[in-house]
Amino acid sequence: MTMKDDRFDVDAELTYPEHGWTQSSRAPGGYRIARHRVAVGAGQDAFNRLAEGILGWELHRLAGLSVRAEAPRAAADVQVVPGFGFGKLRLAAPCRVVWVEEGTTRAGFGYGTLPGHPETGEESFVAVLDPDGQVYFELFAFSRHSNWFYKLGGAVASACQRLVTGRYLAAARKLASGMSKDA
Repeated sequence: MTMKDDRFDVDAELTYPEHGWTQSSRAPGGYRIARHRVAVGAGQDAFNRLAEGILGWELHRLAGLSVRAEAPRAAADVQVVPGFGFGKLRLAAPCRVVWVEEGTTRAGFGYGTLPGHPETGEESFVAVLDPDGQVYFELFAFSRHSNWFYKLGGAVASACQRLVTGRYLAAARKLASGMSKDA
């Protein structure tokens, strides 16, 4: 776990060597790859809502995850612990932001796993405004199970990962449409 007495462990090291690879969409060997690009809206306002929702952790919350972060927005080296599940059955997934991009047509971040995460690897969440005005949500990840326990339950862990990915995609649509304000 990356917390000491309910504080973040600033000395925690990323659990994989390919730091920042999601920014260039490169996929190292030996990992499962998840790559999604879905149209979620159109126009600058939709892009701005999606970008802000990604950078402000709202994408994660709308996907049904709890979020405990060192900062209200994603920034380089910020630690965040998304949680999946319910109550005491919530699985913590400690991460550190490894890169952030904030532009007028691309905005998002990538984070990498820290000790205590059920996976080893990196995941990125990016809002893209194409020249034709179409807004896309891009999710890219490379991962593998972090230890024997998660490898043993690999089918369940992979199913949970697919479930959360589907929730991210739905949350991105809500953010871009502005429906998240009512959720």
